[in-house]
Amino acid sequence: MAATANGGEGPLSGVRVVELAGIGPGPFAAMLLADLGADVVRVDRPGGAGLGIDPAYDITNRNKRSVLVDLKAEGGPATVLDLVERADVLIEGYRPGVAERLGVGPKECLARNPRLVYGRMTGWGQDGPLAPTAGHDIGYIAVTGALGMIGPDPDGPPTVPANLVGDYAGGSLYLVVGVLAALTHARAHGTGQVVDAAIVDGTSHLTSMIHGMLAAGGWQDRRGVNLLDGGCPFYGTYETADGGHMAVGALEPQFYDAFVRLLGLDAGTASARDDVARWGELKDAVAARFRTRTRDEWTAVFDGSDACVAPVLSMREAPAHPHLAARGTFVEHSGLTQPAPAPRFSATPAAVRRGPALPGADTAAVARDWNTPSLAAPQESTA
Repeated sequence: MAATANGGEGPLSGVRVVELAGIGPGPFAAMLLADLGADVVRVDRPGGAGLGIDPAYDITNRNKRSVLVDLKAEGGPATVLDLVERADVLIEGYRPGVAERLGVGPKECLARNPRLVYGRMTGWGQDGPLAPTAGHDIGYIAVTGALGMIGPDPDGPPTVPANLVGDYAGGSLYLVVGVLAALTHARAHGTGQVVDAAIVDGTSHLTSMIHGMLAAGGWQDRRGVNLLDGGCPFYGTYETADGGHMAVGALEPQFYDAFVRLLGLDAGTASARDDVARWGELKDAVAARFRTRTRDEWTAVFDGSDACVAPVLSMREAPAHPHLAARGTFVEHSGLTQPAPAPRFSATPAAVRRGPALPGADTAAVARDWNTPSLAAPQESTA
């Protein structure tokens, strides 16, 4: 059962962020800043951003406020610049050159507010041959080598890891790291700057350890034959008698010993751990054992041990896991069960304070709080 969200200002309380509405990694990055206490004002455009879901369910817009501004209307860019003048950070996820054409690019914004941190979220980056072209997570992680290493079958296709590796790990999180680093610099030196967060850069950076292993000869440049890509029989997933799955990560010898003991493998088969030529034999034996019981039965067998085995849960099952429930890893707010803010802080705890911002719902309040009366002025479209 998800815990109920409660109050908490977060360590970024007092930081003002302007988010130019988009979809994917930009909004998630802005949500993370909002979760940590920043006053994030999302500048929505009339007609919406095109995500295709009811805004009331868009968790990536929680803890934010929304105003409506038509950047193609007379006075639209000037209104955004009024917000920028009072902001610490701006985040945008347009293709290179679009913000400049709209009149809210780095030049205009930094002229208005020299201390501003201008965060740019793209897939390909602000320059390079592919910079002006369209793309999605799967293509970005494909060219970095990250997608090619994921999957247990060396002769089969790579496994698509949803859009978590590129959009959010290689994109959003690197944008947030960059923005916070630049914000620290701006507060120390009084000068803002542009943060160019490209998913291809961040995703490539995530593979640093694997590149080191590859150079040292500890990793083969093909999937399904390595320690961490499903090729290893004691690091992977196995089907249970009821069609569920268990995840095994018994890498270290002491954890492997606990694993094979609880699984019920004989000593002769278990000794294949250190003989790569026998890994196929070991994997078949482990798979056969897991098929003898259900997922819940195996969960009970390994519960509380150091065998490093866990049940593979669905998204709807995860909030009820005893450990996650005890920690309040998921919370319920506005009728939505959702991941709680992370990480955690001892002195300035973060929280889900507001549900998803509805487009334009906070225009009057932001105009007052940020002292930007231009927000309330009518705009005439020039399109």
